[in-house]
Amino acid sequence: MKAVLQAVKNNDKPAAEQAYKNAVKVIDKVVTKGVLHKNTAARHKSRLSTRVRMLG
Repeated sequence: MKAVLQAVKNNDKPAAEQAYKNAVKVIDKVVTKGVLHKNTAARHKSRLSTRVRMLG
């Protein structure tokens, strides 16, 4: 998630999109392990995707 936010801060849309894809994989894996609740993960993914979409 930090990588996505950093790329958004730097206005680097390609890097933000790639970091978002990686973040979604990690978030989904954490949900299957039971670390995060699925709704919490969905909220994080939604907020990150909104920031990436607002670039550029």
